[in-house]
Amino acid sequence: MLCCVCKQKEATVHLTQIAGEKMQKVDLCEDCAKEKGVNDPTGFSLADLLLGLGASQEMEEAAGSSDLKCPQCGFTQADFKKAGRLGCAHCYDTFSEGLESLLKTMHKGTRHKGKVPLALRGTQDLKDKLGALQKKLEKAVADENFEQAAQMRDEIKALKTKLTEAVA
Repeated sequence: MLCCVCKQKEATVHLTQIAGEKMQKVDLCEDCAKEKGVNDPTGFSLADLLLGLGASQEMEEAAGSSDLKCPQCGFTQADFKKAGRLGCAHCYDTFSEGLESLLKTMHKGTRHKGKVPLALRGTQDLKDKLGALQKKLEKAVADENFEQAAQMRDEIKALKTKLTEAVA
């Protein structure tokens, strides 16, 4: 089995974390284990390894300050590093600068959309397209590109018709 970090050497250190009914495993070679502080209990954080193998340090560097604290719940970056999760919804705003790059590497995007019922997915896509077209229309008008603005206007009109048909 290869090391999860370098993906070159044979893994000799195997870590397992069980939280509730979920089990997460990390396999490291001797060098990566030393580098991540696995041999030093004070410097080792399994949550840090599982969160993108050093992601909380990345977040701390991007934010520029390690003493940043959420005004709502009092959660700090050190708490995030220990727990591997944020304290409340306001933490996303407080730590947004560092979280954005972290979330981009972990997920498809940085905006949570949640689950959408299949029946509503089509109308939501139409609404998103409509919003994007309206922004393009405003930009075209501001740039005095009236041909493009007329084209956007026609697309918006057609999209609104589709949207009313989909809702009805």
